[in-house]
Amino acid sequence: MGNARNLAFWVVLFLMILALFNLFGGGSSQMNSRQISYSDFIQRVENDQVASVTIDGEDVGITMSDGQQYATVRPQGEEIAGELIAQGVEVQVVKQQQSGFMSLLGVWLPFILLIGVWIFFMNRMQGGGKGGAMGFGKSRAKLLTEKHGRVTFDDVAGIDEAKEELEEIVEFLRNPQKFSRLGGKIPKGALLVGPPGTGKTLLARAIAGEAGVPFFTISGSDFVEMFVGVGASRVRDMFEQAKKSAPCILFIDEIDAVGRSRGVGIGGGNDEREQTLNQLLVEMDGFEANEGIIIIAATNRKDVLDPALLRPGRFDRQIHVPNPDIKGREKILGVHSRKVPVGPDVDLRIIARGTPGFSGADLMNLVNEAALMAARIGRRFVSMEDFENAKDKVMLGVERRSMVLTPEQKEKTAYHEAGHAIVGLSMPKCDPVYKATIIPRGGALGMVVSLPEMDRLNFHKDEAKQKIAMTMAGKAAEIIKYGEEGVSNGPAGDIQQASQLARAMVMRWGMSDKVGAVDYAEAHEGYSGNTGGFSVSASTKEMIEQEVRDLIEEGYDTARSILIEKEEEFERLAKGLLEYETLTGEEIGKIIRGETLDGDDDHPGSTIPSVASVPKAGKAPRPEGDPAPA
Repeated sequence: MGNARNLAFWVVLFLMILALFNLFGGGSSQMNSRQISYSDFIQRVENDQVASVTIDGEDVGITMSDGQQYATVRPQGEEIAGELIAQGVEVQVVKQQQSGFMSLLGVWLPFILLIGVWIFFMNRMQGGGKGGAMGFGKSRAKLLTEKHGRVTFDDVAGIDEAKEELEEIVEFLRNPQKFSRLGGKIPKGALLVGPPGTGKTLLARAIAGEAGVPFFTISGSDFVEMFVGVGASRVRDMFEQAKKSAPCILFIDEIDAVGRSRGVGIGGGNDEREQTLNQLLVEMDGFEANEGIIIIAATNRKDVLDPALLRPGRFDRQIHVPNPDIKGREKILGVHSRKVPVGPDVDLRIIARGTPGFSGADLMNLVNEAALMAARIGRRFVSMEDFENAKDKVMLGVERRSMVLTPEQKEKTAYHEAGHAIVGLSMPKCDPVYKATIIPRGGALGMVVSLPEMDRLNFHKDEAKQKIAMTMAGKAAEIIKYGEEGVSNGPAGDIQQASQLARAMVMRWGMSDKVGAVDYAEAHEGYSGNTGGFSVSASTKEMIEQEVRDLIEEGYDTARSILIEKEEEFERLAKGLLEYETLTGEEIGKIIRGETLDGDDDHPGSTIPSVASVPKAGKAPRPEGDPAPA
C-alpha cells in the first residue's frame, strides 16, 4: 500500500511538471527569434528578402533568404497570405485549437494538480488516517480477527489468577443470563497492571480468541496528536464503532499514554491529552451508558493514572499480572517449548528454578536463544546444554573469549571469584552457588552466580547480613592473597551492591536498632527523584551512614574470617578456576573436597593440586572493568 502511494505521488508530480512545461513553453520558439516591426516585415517582403513565413494565429515566424530567423505580429483581421504568395514567399499556416474543454483543461490542469499534491502532503502530515485528509479525527482502532493468529487461554500460563478473572468476563459475554438472573451486571472495564513482559497483551489476545465477539485493539498513543480536539474526536468515533458491534471488547494498550493524572506538570499538563482523557471518562461512564462494551486496558505505570479513571464504574477490576513463580515459569516454558523439538534430557523444572525473576517474555526469549544455539551447531533437537548456555547468555551476557587477559589478571580474577564462592557456600542463609566462571561476560571479567531453591518472597535480617558478607568476599580474598596494596578496582561492583543492600536495611526495612523503624528512603538523595539530599537533621544523617558502614564492615570481617579459616579450600578452588575457567555448583563442591572431576570433553579427569603446590603470586596489574558481581 505504501509503495503504491509513493508511485502515485511521483506519477502525479511528473504530470504536473509536464503540464506546466506545455503551458508555459508554447512560445519558447518564438522567444528565440528576434522581433521586428510589421512595417519592416512588409518592406522585406517587397524587397524579396523573405524566403518563408509561418503564420500561427497573429504570430508570424519569418525565415530570411540568408537563413536568419525573425518574428512579428500581424494586425488583427488583416490577411497577408495572398500577398505573400504573390511575392513568391513560401507560406505555412498552423492550425488553431478551438476553445472548449481541452483549452480549459490546459489552463486549469496545473492548478488541479497543485491542489492534489497539497492534499496528499497534508494527509501524510496528519498520519494518513482513514478517509484521507478528511478522516483526521477517525478512530485508529483495529478489529482483530483470527487471520492475525488466534490465541486462547491454553497459550497463556503462569498467571492463573489473572486468567480466572478474565475467564469470568468471557463467560459473561457467552452466557449473560447466568449472571443477570441474580442481578449481576457485566463489568465495564478491567485494568491489567504488571511489569513489562508479563503477558498483559497476550491475555487480551486470548480473550479475543475465547470470547467469540468483536475485539477492537488500539494503543494509547494513537489518541494523542499535536492538534487540540483530535484525540477526543477519535475517542468518540471509537465508541461509535464499538456500539455498532456490541457486545464487544475494546482493548487499549499502554493506556498511561493518554490516562495520566490531569493538572500534573509544568503549566498544568497537555491540553490535548487532558481533553482526550475527559472524553474517555465520559464515554466509559457518563450520562449515556455504553452497554455491552467492555474496556480492557494494560499498563505498567498505574501510579501515574488519573484517579477518576480507576474508580469502579470505569475500571471495575484491576488485575495484577506479576512475574511468574517457579511453577508458572515451568508452565510458560512448556507453552513455548511446544514449537521447539526438545531433547529427552531437558528438565523444564530445573530451567525454571534457575530463572528467578524472569517474565514471560524473558522465558520466550530463552527458549528462542536455546533453539538458535542448537541450530548453530547443527543439532536436530534442543538439548539441556543448549538451554543452560542460553540461560547464561541471557543472564550473564555473551562470553568474551576474544578478550586477552594476562596471567596475572586471570589469577587475580580467579582468587576474587573463589572468595565469593567459598563464603557463599559457608553461609547457610545464602542462596546455593550455581556457577563460577572467570571467562569475561558482558562488562565483567568473571562472576559467581547464586540461585535460590525457591522464589524469595521476603528478606530477613540475618539473610541480608550474610548476603553482604558474600558480596564483600571478593575484596577480602584479594587482600588476603595480595595484601592491602594489591587490591584492584574489581570489588567496585561488589561495594555498590553491598551499599544498596545495607541502605535498604537501615532506611527502608527498619533493621537498624539505632535508626529504628522509620522510612528514610524518601528523604535520601537518589530515591523517588529527590535531588535535594537528606531532608533530615545532620545527626540523623550521620547515624544512618554510620549504621550502613557498620553493616558493610561487619560483612567484610565475616568474609575475611571465613576465608582465613578455610584457606585450603579457598586456594583449591582458585586453582580449579584457573584450570577449568567455568565450574558448576557440583564441580565446585568436588574441587574444594580435593576430588577428581569426571572426565569429559570440557573437564578431563584431573585432581586439583594440594595447597602446598599452589604458587604464591606476586602483585598483579589491576583488572579492567568490574570482574565480580556476587
